[in-house]
Amino acid sequence: MALNLNSGSTINGRKRIGTSMSEINVTPLVDVMLVLLIIFMVTAPMMQSGIGINLPQAETESAPAEEGLTLTITADGYIHLGESVINVNLLERRLQEYFFNKTKKIVYLRADRNLSYGQLIQVLDIIKKAGIEVVGLVTEPVEKTTTKKRTE
Repeated sequence: MALNLNSGSTINGRKRIGTSMSEINVTPLVDVMLVLLIIFMVTAPMMQSGIGINLPQAETESAPAEEGLTLTITADGYIHLGESVINVNLLERRLQEYFFNKTKKIVYLRADRNLSYGQLIQVLDIIKKAGIEVVGLVTEPVEKTTTKKRTE
């Protein structure tokens, strides 16, 4: 066996010029990544959805502060502790666990305007039994409409 060290190799008597391409073309990869980035940037704000409730309106503003826990009750009676749905029977224990070793115990209650008064009082009673000192009721501001009085 002999070793041929010629610069060009021969295939079927023809001389082969050049070498095989060993580099990866990253341009298509960058294009795909930029398209995916744009898609996620456009769709990410649409993915955030809150709990749909109709808050009662009041003339005074009552926005919750940063330090309390927000409890939401929908018109069909579902109770949301933060973003998760919770059973009314487990609410007292979950509130006690959340406020364990906390000095300020504040709950902001967002209740749908179509919720029955009895259900609201039941949840308020559970909140008080859990040892919460302050309960804030969250409302939305009244839409100011311009009404003109008729002079007759």
